[in-house]
Amino acid sequence: MMQRTLDRREFLAAASATAVTAFAGPGLAIEPIQRSGHGRMRLSLAAYSFRRQLQAKSGSEGALNLEGFVDHAAGLGLDGVELTSYFFPKQITAEYLAGLKRRCHVNGLDVTGGAIRNNFTLPEGEKLQHWFDHVEQWAEHYKALGAPVNRVFAGRPPKRTSEAEAIDRAIVNLEKASELSGRRGVMLALENHDFLMDSDRMMEIVKGVDSPWFGVNLDTGNFRSKDPYKDMERAAPYAVNVQVKVNIRRTGSGHEPSDLERVVKILKDAGYSGSVVLEYEEGKPYEEIPRYLETLRKHMEG
Repeated sequence: MMQRTLDRREFLAAASATAVTAFAGPGLAIEPIQRSGHGRMRLSLAAYSFRRQLQAKSGSEGALNLEGFVDHAAGLGLDGVELTSYFFPKQITAEYLAGLKRRCHVNGLDVTGGAIRNNFTLPEGEKLQHWFDHVEQWAEHYKALGAPVNRVFAGRPPKRTSEAEAIDRAIVNLEKASELSGRRGVMLALENHDFLMDSDRMMEIVKGVDSPWFGVNLDTGNFRSKDPYKDMERAAPYAVNVQVKVNIRRTGSGHEPSDLERVVKILKDAGYSGSVVLEYEEGKPYEEIPRYLETLRKHMEG
């Protein structure tokens, strides 16, 4: 174990020569997020909750665009919306972003965050550079929308990549990407997704990235263990965004309904301030989302 730790530090030290470190603070790892005062949580809804409608062909029955999603969310008593990159038009103009921002504002909604797909377990090369460019592009878009945070992944390691290699690459690449995004005032929030559904791997990466523009996107439905709530407790102090699922998955027992009261208590105990984003993945968003939002609201205000 000691030999691996030394190897990783040597790897990071060598790689940092090419990383962007303009905003980096001292030390080898971030500490739990420091906040002033009592935690304040805001209720938001992810556009991904209506992914089937947003991916439907324009003009077909039930089809929705982001403007329609914003209009619907405005009637749900929310503080904001999370605008997932997957559902934007192919051609994104400054005028489009300005119009979308205005639509949120006049409906009393903040753009609480965004979300992109990416892979930062890749070695140096064109494919990795593509994802750095992608982060920069979306940092510009989310800056224009006023979103303070952008959800990212570590990604799935390429074949024949060891766990140690994947973790080391993710640390270096996420640190560089966080600084690129931070230049636009947009934090990167790493989700416990793909091979980071294991909380040990997740926390090794989180504690290895040294950037004030980096934190955790705690997805409450993504950990895979015998006790996902303990995993949430480990990650919550580092959270800069939270996506709440209505189900969790335990190893060996499959799906079960999320204890939303317990989830909110974990966030409160961690002193979390920021958005609590319902990311609904089940089959009846129009019927069920209002009920889940009301439950979350009750526990957040209680």
